[in-house]
Amino acid sequence: MKRNRKILVVDDNAGIRSALKILLSRHFENVEFLDSPKSLRSQIEAFRPELVLLDMNFHTEVNTGNEGLFYLTEIKKYYPGVEVVLFTAYADISLAVEGMKRGAYDFVVKPWDNEKLVEILTKAADHAAKAQTKEQSPKTPEVFWGKSKKMQAIRNDLQKFASTDASVLITGANGTGKDVIAAEIHRLSERSGKAMVCVDAGALTETLFESEIFGHVKGAFTDAKSDHKGKFEQADGGTLFLDEIGNIPLHLQAKLLRVLQNRAVVRVGDNKSIAVDIRLICATNRNLEAMVRSGEFREDLYYRINTFRVNLPSLRERREDILPMAELFMHNYAEKYRRSLREIAPEVQEMLLSHSWSGNVRELQNCMEKAVILADPQSSILSELRLENNLYLEENTAEETLEMAEEKAVRAAVDKFSGNLSMVAKYLGISRPTLYSKLKKYNI
Repeated sequence: MKRNRKILVVDDNAGIRSALKILLSRHFENVEFLDSPKSLRSQIEAFRPELVLLDMNFHTEVNTGNEGLFYLTEIKKYYPGVEVVLFTAYADISLAVEGMKRGAYDFVVKPWDNEKLVEILTKAADHAAKAQTKEQSPKTPEVFWGKSKKMQAIRNDLQKFASTDASVLITGANGTGKDVIAAEIHRLSERSGKAMVCVDAGALTETLFESEIFGHVKGAFTDAKSDHKGKFEQADGGTLFLDEIGNIPLHLQAKLLRVLQNRAVVRVGDNKSIAVDIRLICATNRNLEAMVRSGEFREDLYYRINTFRVNLPSLRERREDILPMAELFMHNYAEKYRRSLREIAPEVQEMLLSHSWSGNVRELQNCMEKAVILADPQSSILSELRLENNLYLEENTAEETLEMAEEKAVRAAVDKFSGNLSMVAKYLGISRPTLYSKLKKYNI
């Protein structure tokens, strides 16, 4: 019996369209085909499908899959109730995983199994038809504290100072969750009902820093077509979180210190002082003490931002938390991606415990998300884990600083991707402006 569902197939291969027309017409009442995604939006408007089966490449000389990701993003942006199943070649599996993260319901590998394809399309179309389009995201708690002594000590300290307005400096390696701790401090504070404004200081160029942080008035510079509130003003009454504060140049550190001392900002192009009431939280993966000694960071600013210090341990220092955290991520992503996973196989547990997790919690989370997406939808046991080669050193020697390890990591990534900075930034889990800052810092 045919299902009363509307399916739109977008594929430039005439042979594939013909084969799918024969197959899908046996199972669905309404199936339409496009040989190009150029008219995709107008076709969706006219046909109103529950589901789009979308190829990832539409030019014979291009096989990056970027076209498919672009049109997937467009569909989910303008038609969030329409489900998308990606049609991909075997070599595009990593791109299909990225597509799942961007909102695709599932993906099908070419050449396909007829029964499997129909099953996935039926589930996806039914899912859309039942209007189950509410965005699903991992329901992780504010912080996964675990059982390690170091994290429990941090938790106890937070309970004592989070409710105050004292400035906090959060340190730790990349991926340890400094932003999550900052959000937890704000949540526990008396300012929790107000805004928490987050700024990646490492991603701001020197020319944009003052405008973004302190604001500007109309006409202050060429593109200043209207007044603009800076981050300090936006956070007034709430919390300002400055991430990667160690990347701020010295002359801008002086201006930042002046605002913190006076609790007032002067917008670029203006001479009027505007009072601000903020609670400041800063974070960095750099050794600020060493930077103070070398003259790279102002000592007076260091003490101004460092009333309380939270130093987050790496995942290697809290190994007793690895499996519970992995299970939490598995359950959350299994719900998001409609998998039946309930437990982690013993051999996978061994892999989790033996891996160095140089990227810390962020690496573990990404790894589990990928594992859940690629798992058998019908299996209750996670039996496969694909671990990437570590960018960072397995263990830092006593003589080696965090910055030395970071420099090696960046250089290794640049070599690995032959200077493709977009791929390097994505692999390291940082923004392109932050990457540029690190390339300049290490003269790469």
